[in-house]
Formats: sequence, structure tokens, C-alpha cells
Amino acid sequence: MILKRISWVFKRHPFLYIARFKLLSKNSSIEDIDKCTYNQVNQEADIPDYFNEINDAIFKEGKPETDLELIKHLSVWLQNNIKGGPGLSEPSDAALKIMLSGKGGVCSDMAQVFNNFCVINGIKVREWGNTRAPFNKEYGGHSFNEVYIRELSKWILIDVSSSVLFYFDQKALSVIELYHLVRKKEDVSFETFNSSLEVDDINISKNYLNPDTIPFLICNYSNKTYDSFLRFLRPQIPVFMVHFALFLLGKSYHYRFPLDDYKKIFS
Repeated sequence: MILKRISWVFKRHPFLYIARFKLLSKNSSIEDIDKCTYNQVNQEADIPDYFNEINDAIFKEGKPETDLELIKHLSVWLQNNIKGGPGLSEPSDAALKIMLSGKGGVCSDMAQVFNNFCVINGIKVREWGNTRAPFNKEYGGHSFNEVYIRELSKWILIDVSSSVLFYFDQKALSVIELYHLVRKKEDVSFETFNSSLEVDDINISKNYLNPDTIPFLICNYSNKTYDSFLRFLRPQIPVFMVHFALFLLGKSYHYRFPLDDYKKIFS
């Protein structure tokens, strides 16, 4: 119980939340992130077998012919089969089992398992997060994905937790395009492609359309490395210590800010 409370403090306390950004953040540019993908660090052979087992169930009727329809089908299946719950700090295959059993999973967990499914389906993918600048302790941030759609020859933002895409002039938007338009106060639209659920307009607006929101790309996340450390050290070692150990070893992920100076968070 004591370790759980300490772990919660390290993950959720505002001072330590800010400290994490100070340790992991790097200013970048749109050009610098051009070739940054989750696939660079994670090969299909690195993804646990359980993902392939579930992937067979997801596409039991066959895979769609286009990238866009494939990621829509994958997103809808995950949203319909994962109820959500507490955040998880488990190896990726264990996290997926917990999520499918209805016992946990927040937006960052959904984004991370979606990454792995994209890898085994040959889709280039990225994971993004956002926060407020200056820091707002009432807003915990949000995690989402971006996928490269070959038939469109572009990246598009996808919120798997809501099965939502963003549009302007009837064209699906990338992360950079969305935030540029929001800051210009253009009329951006969004809609769900999951016919069985309604989109939460207030939640989507809070996570994406607030002008104080700034995005960052999560880079260098090795699923194989984190799975190995979490499997070996958990639950004996609190998760914040596992992450800090990887940081000291130079094997941690980091955040890249292509649109803003990350120091705005601390102002």
C-alpha cells in the first residue's frame, strides 16, 4: 500500500509531473521529426506473440485493402472491446490482457497497444502526447496516435480511445496540421467512425481544441526494452524507479516539441 502511494505521488504530483518534462523534453522542429516513427525502434519480431493472436481475431474476416480502412477497423475493435479503467504499468502483453478483461487502461495504454498492432500490420505509427502551457494542474494531458496512410501519402491523427479523426476542408489532418489550424482559429471538425458509439464532444474539445494545448512526440520508446525491465523488476520495484533506471542507462524515451519551446510549460 505504501509503495502504491509513493508511486502515485511520483506519477501525479504536479511538481514531479513538471520534473519529468524537464528531464525528458527536447525542443525540435517539424523537419527533425519527419523520420521519427515507433517502427524505427520496434520491429515486428519484437512484439509479443499475444498481439498476433489478438490480431488474428480482429481481422478474422480478412484485412481491408487500404491503410485507412485497416486502422479504422483496428481502432473500432479496440474501442469496443476495451472498457478502460486505471492506468497500467505492465509489460505490453500483460497490459493488453488486462485491458481486454475489462480491468484497466487509460489513453496512454490504448495508444501504446495500438502502436504494437500497427507494427505487426505494417503501418507506420507515432505516439503523441499533449499538455498545457503554462502547466495546468487541472489537466493531466492526453495520449493519441498518428499513422501514415499510404494511399493518401500523408500522416493523419487518430484518437483510438474515441475512434475520432479531424478534418479541415474535408481532408483528414495530421497532428501538425491540426495544431496549426487551431492556433489560427480555423473551423476544424471531428467525427467518429465507430457507428456504435457517440463521440464525447466536450472531451475531444478539451484534449485538442484548447489554444493553450501543446503537442509533443514520444520518441525512442523500445517496447522490447520496457517489457523486459517491467517483467523482471515489477512488482518488486515501483514503476517510477524502473523508468528512472532506464533514464540513467540512456534507454529511456524522450519528448520532442516541434511547435513550441517546451520551457513554456514552466512559465
